[in-house]
Amino acid sequence: MQISEAWLREYVNPAISTEQLVEQLTMAGLEVDSVTPAAAAFSGVVVGEVIAIEPHPDADRLRVCQVAVGETEPLQIVCGASNVRIGLKIPAALIGAVLPGDFKIKKSKLRGEESFGMLCSEKELGLAADANGLMELATDAPVGVDIRDYLSLNDNIIEVDLTPNRADCLSVEGLAREVAVLNQMDWSITHVEKSTVNHADTLTVSVKATNACPRYLGRLLKDVNVKAETPLWMQERLRRSGIRSLSAVVDVTNYVLIELGQPLHAFDAAKLTGSINVRYAQTDESLALLNGQTIKLDNETLIIADDKQALALAGVMGGSESAVTDETQNVFLECAFFSPLSIAGKARNYGLHTDSSHRFERGVDPSLQERAIERATQLIIDIAGGSVGAITDVTTAATLPQRAAVLLRKLRLEKTLGIDLADEQVVDIFQRLGMSVQTQSDGWSVTPPGCRFDIAIEADLIEEIARIVGYNKLPSSSLLMRSELGKATEAVLDLDRVKDLLVDRGYQEAITYSFVDEQIQQAIAPNDDLIRLKNPISADLSVMRTTLWCGLLKAALHNTNRQQNRVRFFESGLRFVNKGDHTQQQRMLSGLALGSAYSEQWGIATRKVDFFDIKADVQAMVALTDAEVEFIPAKHPALHPGQTAEILSPQGEKIGWLGMLHPTLEKQLGFDTQVFLFELDQDLLLNKQIPKFKPLSKYPSVRRDIALIVKEEVAVSAIINCIKDCDEPTLQDIVIFDIYRGKGVEEGSKSVALSLIIQDFSQTLTDSGIDAIFSGLLETLTTKISAKLRD
Repeated sequence: MQISEAWLREYVNPAISTEQLVEQLTMAGLEVDSVTPAAAAFSGVVVGEVIAIEPHPDADRLRVCQVAVGETEPLQIVCGASNVRIGLKIPAALIGAVLPGDFKIKKSKLRGEESFGMLCSEKELGLAADANGLMELATDAPVGVDIRDYLSLNDNIIEVDLTPNRADCLSVEGLAREVAVLNQMDWSITHVEKSTVNHADTLTVSVKATNACPRYLGRLLKDVNVKAETPLWMQERLRRSGIRSLSAVVDVTNYVLIELGQPLHAFDAAKLTGSINVRYAQTDESLALLNGQTIKLDNETLIIADDKQALALAGVMGGSESAVTDETQNVFLECAFFSPLSIAGKARNYGLHTDSSHRFERGVDPSLQERAIERATQLIIDIAGGSVGAITDVTTAATLPQRAAVLLRKLRLEKTLGIDLADEQVVDIFQRLGMSVQTQSDGWSVTPPGCRFDIAIEADLIEEIARIVGYNKLPSSSLLMRSELGKATEAVLDLDRVKDLLVDRGYQEAITYSFVDEQIQQAIAPNDDLIRLKNPISADLSVMRTTLWCGLLKAALHNTNRQQNRVRFFESGLRFVNKGDHTQQQRMLSGLALGSAYSEQWGIATRKVDFFDIKADVQAMVALTDAEVEFIPAKHPALHPGQTAEILSPQGEKIGWLGMLHPTLEKQLGFDTQVFLFELDQDLLLNKQIPKFKPLSKYPSVRRDIALIVKEEVAVSAIINCIKDCDEPTLQDIVIFDIYRGKGVEEGSKSVALSLIIQDFSQTLTDSGIDAIFSGLLETLTTKISAKLRD
C-alpha cells in the first residue's frame, strides 16, 4: 500500500525523520518496500493567475497572456494551451526555474513575442504521464506562493508491504494508530459528523446471505453534480496512494477507502429496478463489470442485485450497467461488511484483484460502516452538492464477528520475551492499539477491536508487545538443545545417493508445482480422482497432481521450445491421491528423457534415446539397493501400448511405471520427438537389501552355454525366473548373451542364448553331475515355457 507521509503526519507527527519513521514501521512488522519523492525535482514555479489574454499576431494557436505571479507587475507569457483563459490559476515557471529533466526556463521569443516564463501542465511538472492542457488550480490558490508549498510536494510516498494478517493497517488511520503507539503519542482520528437528512426517499434493501453479509448500509443522494471537479488536494492524495482521479463521486469512495480502510460503491439510482438484494448468484447468471469484462457467475459468488439483474460482484467490483456516469443525478451509496471467507478467492476466480477485494479478503472492521458512509456523504455534498437521504441499515447481529477476550499471563509474557515489563506499560500498549484491557491477578484479559482479525490466542498478544517494545530491545540468548542422534539403518537407501546417480547419468533435478493444469492431469491420468483447489493461484494450477509427470512434461516442453534438444529431468516429490474421506500423500521419484542418447561427439554415432536406455537408468537405481525387480508388459493411459512396463518388486509389490509417452499425448502436448518416462514409489524403491557375506568357493566354476528356442511372446525374464525357480544350489549366475530371429528359427519363435555358471562349495563338479544339472534345468524349461534346445 502506498501512503503520503504528509497525509500520515496530519494524524500523528512524531519528531523523527522520514528514515526513522520507516525504520520504526519496518521493525514493527510493517515492512517498508520503498520511499520515493511525491514529485520530481523542480524549482522556481509559483501560483500564477491569468489576468489578460491577447491573440498572438503571427500564430493562430498561441496566446499572449498577462500573468500575475505576486510581483509588482504581471509577466508576459506566451502560451498555446487550449484551456488558458482569464481568471485561471495555474503553475507558472519563472525565469531561472528548473523543471524536471533539468529543463531551465529562460527569457525567449515565440514568433516575435517575448515570453518571460512558462505556464505548466501536470506533465511538465512531473506529476502525470500525460496532460491535455494547463494544470488548473483552485480559484482560492494564493498567487505568488511556491507551487511545491501550495501542493505540499515536499512529501514522500511510503510503500508498505503488509502481511495478510495486518488488514487493520490498510488505511491512513490504521498506520497512524501504529505510529502513535510506537512513539507513545496520541493521534487525531478523522472527525465525522452525521449528515442532515434532506429528503425521505430510500431504497428497500434485503439481505438473503446474512452469513456472508452481516451488515449492509445504503443511502440515496439526490441531485448530485457528478461533473463537479474533484479538489486538487484530494486528487493529489489519491495520486500519491497510487489511484487515478476519475470523477468526484468515485474519487470520494476511493478517498474514504484509503483514509479509513472501508470500501464503498456508488450506483446510479436511476438504473436500479426495485429493491437492492444481497444474495448468491444464480447458475449461469452473468455480469458486465466496470473493466469491460463480462463474467459468468457461479452459485457460490456473492452479488449485489436489484429486482432485474446482478449489479455488482460483492466486495470486488461494480457492474457497468449501474455505474455512475456524467448523466447521473441520483446516487445510491453502498457501504457493507462482507465476511472474509465469502470474498476470499472470488476475485482471483474471475481473474480480478481490486483494492476492495484486497481488504475484504483480509478483514474490514465490522463497526466501521456507519462512520465511513457518513464520511463519504460529507465529502460528496461538500464537493458535488446534493440532497441527503436517511441511511438504510440492514444488520444481522447474530452473524457479525465477535471478538472474544484473550487471557495473557504475566509469567508467560516474561518467560517468552525475557523481559519484565511494568503492568502499566502493558496496559498502555494494548489500549493505544484500541484493545479493551482488564487487569487480573495473574495477567490481563484483552479484547481486541473489530479491526484486529489476527488476535485470537495468547501468542498473538505476546507478539504485539514484542513488536511495540522493539524486537531489537529484547534480550538474545543461544539455544541449548539436548537430543539423541537418530539411527541410520542400512535397510533404507539414502535418496541423495539415488539423486547423485541420476546426475552422474546425465539427468538434472527439477522442482515443479504440486498444483497442475487440470487438462494435462486428466490427459495423463484420466482415471484418477482429482483434488481441486478451492482458491487456486491461477486457472492452470487448479488441481493437485496425481503424478509428477505433469510438471516434468511441462518443463521439458519449455526447454525443447527453446532449442534444448536433449533433455534429462528427474524430480522427487509428493503425489496426492483422493481416498474419499482423506487425501493420501505418496512420495514418488520420476524421470523424463528425450532427444539423443548421448551428447554429440565423434566417438559414437548419434542415435535417439530408446526404451532400453531409460530402463537401464531404472535398473542402475535399483542396483543400489541390491534388490531385483521385474519389468512386466502392461498398459497405462499415458504410455505407448507397445513400450510400457510395470515395475514389480520380488514380493510382487507395484513399484512404478516405465515407458514411452503415448503418440497421441506426444502430439497433443506439442512434442516433436519421442519422450520416455519413469515413475517409482520412493518408499518401495529405497528399501535396501542388507548385503550378506558369502565365502568364495575353493572349487572351480563351470560355464555352459545353451541356445533355447521359445515362442516370440516369452519374455527373457520368464526364462531366467524359470531357471531360478528350480532352486539349483550350484547355479551361481545366468547371463543372456544373444537373441536371434531369422534363418533356421521358425517364424513366431526366437533363439535365446545364455550362459549358466555353476559351482559347488564342497566338491569339484564332474561331467556327469553337470549333465544331470543341465538335464533337470532343460526339463523344467520344456515343461513350463515349452522351450527346446536349438539344433
